[in-house]
Order: sequence, then structure tokens, then C-alpha cells
Amino acid sequence: MYEAVHAHPEGEATVARFARTAAEQGYDGIVVRTREADFDADAIREEYGVDVAAGVEIRADDPGSAGGAVGNFRPDFTVVTLRGGDDALNRFAVESDRVDVLSRPMAGRGEFNHVLAKAAAEHGTRVEFDFGPVLRSTGGDRVRALSDLRKLREIVDHYDAPYVVSANARSHLQLRAPRELRAVGEAIGFSAERVAAGLAEWDAIVGTNRRRLSEEFIAPGVERGRYEEER
Repeated sequence: MYEAVHAHPEGEATVARFARTAAEQGYDGIVVRTREADFDADAIREEYGVDVAAGVEIRADDPGSAGGAVGNFRPDFTVVTLRGGDDALNRFAVESDRVDVLSRPMAGRGEFNHVLAKAAAEHGTRVEFDFGPVLRSTGGDRVRALSDLRKLREIVDHYDAPYVVSANARSHLQLRAPRELRAVGEAIGFSAERVAAGLAEWDAIVGTNRRRLSEEFIAPGVERGRYEEER
């Protein structure tokens, strides 16, 4: 299982500090959403036994600027997420084969409906269940966050749209172990297995995109290489 985090300079902790905490909590890897983050993935893997994947979370004002950013960053980052919260951006993300994850789809003025769920399923764009507001808010804000997540789960479940789960941490202190995320998931109607699947999906994205970014990849099912016939 993997988590996806906002590291320094956008977040409050270095990639290495995140990796150390992730290892202690039982994660196999982390996706770094911060484009400017500086880290040595090999050194971190050797010291903590945790894989680190370079990612970017795009924040754009409209689909036009989002499309330009996706085009610029897609070749250089293993995981590309687009922050939603606006109906037009949500729609762009789920209709784009180049976007891996639509993050925060119901933040701000955003809505997520059956049309978007169908598009996400068709294009393979994962919808993020951001448990951060539930973990880090209280009172009415927490109640609203739970309500939004329940609504999102119902739509995603009904149309079998792909999804990921995250605590959306900006500090290593905000990371939560899988068992804690499972508890939040149960509060919105997710089984423990579904939450685990949402964490594992980050790993699946990383594996698929690393193969696509490799020199051997040509197209799905076609890779450059040397083959010998069995005799």
C-alpha cells in the first residue's frame, strides 16, 4: 500500500521524513505530489525500505491551463494528479487519459455526479477519497466532510469508477496508518477491504506508469526488447 503526500517546500516535512514515518506505519511506498520536492529515491529506499515515486498535483484555473500543464508534466512525472473542486476541472480530469487522479473533487464549488463517474470509469481516471478533512476538522466541518465522502462513495460504487484513498498529508504528523484510514472508511460505508484497495491503487498507478515511461515501452502490450525462440 502507498500514500500520496505533499512534501517540502509545499508541505512541512521532507520526503525522507515522510518515508520514515510511512515505513513505521506499514506502507510500502509514497507518492510525492510536490513538483519541487528534492529527494534521492535510491537512498531513501536503502535506508527505510520505502519506494518513492515522483508526482505532481496540478492546480489550474480552467481546463485550458490544466491541459497545458498536463502536457508539460506528463513526460517527467510518474503520477499526475489534478486538483478539482470546480465542475469544469472535474470534467476535464475524468475525460483525460493523461490524468491519473482527480484530487479533491468535491472541494469548493465542485460536484461529482453520474456523468463524471461514467467518464472516470471509461478513461481510467481515479477519483480521490480525501480523508484529510475528516481527520483534521471538528464539529460541523467534519460532519459536512463525512457527508460529502458518503455521497462520493455512493456514486463511485454505483458506476464502478476507479479510486484512490489518502489522508492528503502535508506533514509526517498528518500521516495515518492504514488501520486508521480503514476506520474513517467504515464511517462512510467503505469496507476495510475497499479502503485497502484504494491505498493499493497508488501502487498500481506507479507500476503501470513506470513501465510506460521506460525506454522499452511502445504501446500497451508492446515493448521493445530482445526475444529468442525456444528450441
